[in-house]
Amino acid sequence: MIALLLGGTGLSGAFFTPALAQSYSFSNVTIEGNDRVDAATILSYAGIGRGQSLSTGELNDAYQRIVNSGLFETVELVPQGGTLKIVVKEMPMLNVVDLQGNKRIKDEALKNLIKSKSRNVFNPATAEADAAAIAEAYRIEGRLAATVEPKIIRRSDNRVDLVFEITEGKTVEVERLSIVGNRAYSDRRLRQVLETKQAGLLRQIIGRDTFVAERLELDKQLLRDFYLSRGFIDVEVLDATGELAAERDASFITVTVREGQQYRIGAVSTVSNIEGVDAAEFADVQRLREGVVYSPSLIENNIARMENLALKKGLNFVRVEPVLTRNEADQTLDIEFVLSRGERVFVERIDIEGNTTTLDQVIRRQFRTAEGDPFNPREIRQAAERIRALGYFGDANVEAAPGSDGEQIVVNVDVEEQPTGSLNIGASYSVNSGAGLTFGFSEDNFLGRGQKVGINVTTGADTVDSSLTFVEPALLGRDLSLKFGAYYRTSDNADAFYDTQSIAISPALEFPISEFGRLELRYRIFADEIKNVDAASSAILTREAALDSPIGSSIGYAYSYDNKIGGLNPNSRFLLRFSQDFSGLGGDVTYLKTEALAVAETKILNEEVSLRAIFEGGAIATSGGYTSRVTDRYFGNSKIRGFEANGLGPRDLGAGNEDALGGNFFAVARFEADFPLGLPEEYGIKGGAFLDIGSVWGLDDSAGSTGPVDDSANLRSSIGVSLLWDTPLGPLRFNFSKALRKEVYDKDQSFDLTISTKF
Repeated sequence: MIALLLGGTGLSGAFFTPALAQSYSFSNVTIEGNDRVDAATILSYAGIGRGQSLSTGELNDAYQRIVNSGLFETVELVPQGGTLKIVVKEMPMLNVVDLQGNKRIKDEALKNLIKSKSRNVFNPATAEADAAAIAEAYRIEGRLAATVEPKIIRRSDNRVDLVFEITEGKTVEVERLSIVGNRAYSDRRLRQVLETKQAGLLRQIIGRDTFVAERLELDKQLLRDFYLSRGFIDVEVLDATGELAAERDASFITVTVREGQQYRIGAVSTVSNIEGVDAAEFADVQRLREGVVYSPSLIENNIARMENLALKKGLNFVRVEPVLTRNEADQTLDIEFVLSRGERVFVERIDIEGNTTTLDQVIRRQFRTAEGDPFNPREIRQAAERIRALGYFGDANVEAAPGSDGEQIVVNVDVEEQPTGSLNIGASYSVNSGAGLTFGFSEDNFLGRGQKVGINVTTGADTVDSSLTFVEPALLGRDLSLKFGAYYRTSDNADAFYDTQSIAISPALEFPISEFGRLELRYRIFADEIKNVDAASSAILTREAALDSPIGSSIGYAYSYDNKIGGLNPNSRFLLRFSQDFSGLGGDVTYLKTEALAVAETKILNEEVSLRAIFEGGAIATSGGYTSRVTDRYFGNSKIRGFEANGLGPRDLGAGNEDALGGNFFAVARFEADFPLGLPEEYGIKGGAFLDIGSVWGLDDSAGSTGPVDDSANLRSSIGVSLLWDTPLGPLRFNFSKALRKEVYDKDQSFDLTISTKF
């Protein structure tokens, strides 16, 4: 309620004294007390005509109409014979609208929520609604104990100041998040699925550990989707409730599930109800095998393949419907894909709303269907997922509505923009580079065109690394990415007794060549300089530094295969990358560089343990009399853990400082496991173990300071454990390692802190 009441409104006492109904007729109406509101406006609200016969009830209705205008603090209607006197007191004007006591939510954000504005007429109901809107904003932030009290301060000339006094209260955190009824998966695994998190070590930073009632519905859907994707077709999320502590400073959430049984794929068949369409052709494009755990995404992916085949064959309005037959005895599902002719419905138009920054064309190109094409409900759903996956929108709804006739459909797209850029200024630290400063700017939706722009500058104790990137993801409106990258790097005796300076510019084109495969074609022009070589360094480095900043020009390609999205097993992944760069297209540097990476990953023990095998290798084959330089070659410390930067590989033992030289070849096998440590998952801390085996070898020029350098493929290996911490600053990995096999001149390192790599 408003803290200071402005006064009452009412009829003159004469309206309450008659015991019998009266009628009135006024030949004249006088108005008193109005200043800003003219008399004609007040008469229009009253609706009383000269000489009109009025009952007491009708006169009361006239009074109510004036009151309900919201313009007056008090209203009196006083009959005086044939004259009706209307006495009003106008509502005050708002002089200042102020907020006091708010710290967590800024003034600008709150003022966008309220309707009471300076120089408007004060309205008590509006002020109460504004107070409720502010309290709701705090509730969404998890501050359920927040109170908002509107108060007025009277000023001269019938003006008032409106002040919202805010008591923010404490954040209501989720102290306990319990799951009841789960047998196949632990509470820890299921809590990773939910958007709501328990309060943990970083409770002052993590916003998802605050209690928001609306988030519980999302959590129920996430949990249901998790079970369905793992074959639990009868899963039910029965309830998700939150209870507040008596002090309203903590909440306790309980989610109840009924899992049911897990089902696998049984017999798979395909039938055609369309004359002239061979079901066998469509069965050949399926990627579904018996015994695989059932998942709706597997069915959707196979339907998409068959419908795409129909489009390639010029068959429109073909629908593929899955018919599932449950086999209770062996808990399998027989899948029959039925090809049938769908209704002749076309897309009349695609209407897009809500995109204040993003251009229409960025959203339209997520549709594989154009206006005038046959309507495919599944394609519209997939387009909606692609729009959400852009990351440009906080919310995106795509719905089909009837068009101008029974054969037309209008696709309505309603999006809500969200920030897509970031500016990072801070400090960094690594064991090798020491402390440093970082500056980064990135924008994923540059000028609303869907383009990505990034600028990064990182400085360490001995290094400066700056880069510029630009990506146009849909060149000429197709699935063709145009990339441009440039970097400038310098090192000043960074784990070596020489300095380097590197600069490069690289444009590229990338496009799909298969369902999971993409090909990149690229060009690169670069220059690397070696300078300030220490007098005690290897003669090899001295000779390499004598080349005055040779310029390289290369063309190359990179093939990548990744089944992360559409693989048969959602708990397994295979990634392959292979690239070759041919340097010698002009310039002074001539070599062929070949690199390969293969990653196999799977989850076991109810998806709580991740196993990963990584195989990586590279080779530089020089030609045309060119000798590889230290800026070209590989160094194994970034490939094999347990060694210092430049700590392994060929080394000139005859040189005074025994500097590492790197190698033309490297091969590494890394085996990793990530597992829970029994700590609450909201801490974001897991354990890891690893085994690395590999080597760096090969020099074009092995003539060292006092004799030949041993550049053979001497095997190295290390073993260790890791502490993985998923922090708001990024995923950190603390490695504690021990070199099992090394050369006497290698430099090992027992501890390392890195950013955890995600493939």
